[in-house]
Amino acid sequence: VQLQASGGGLVQPGGSLRLSCAGSSFTSDPYAIGWFRQAPGKEREGVSCIGRSGRLTHYVDSVKGRFIISRDNAKNTVYLHMNNLKPEDTAVYYCIPVLCSSKINPGGSWGQGTQVTVSS
Repeated sequence: VQLQASGGGLVQPGGSLRLSCAGSSFTSDPYAIGWFRQAPGKEREGVSCIGRSGRLTHYVDSVKGRFIISRDNAKNTVYLHMNNLKPEDTAVYYCIPVLCSSKINPGGSWGQGTQVTVSS
């Protein structure tokens, strides 16, 4: 399963963005989905994940209270609402099927990410 991330852009510190992750078969065969990010020179890290129904969510400590993950299975889409963005949030963001727990484990193929740049 390959998912498509979109919605990135350039935003000032303190601003907001909403990323979207488009997939398929969310109603007939739902699966947990996670967001990862990779900044230049750094390893890819898990940011957040959401379970099949949307009731289960996990966040990395650095984004807790600022990012909210949600899903609309009828639209085959998972969202990452990013608020109070900081320069350290600058990275390419990817979405991928995962095993969703406090340790977010990717379980599919990496698709094309979307660039988020936080800068004044």
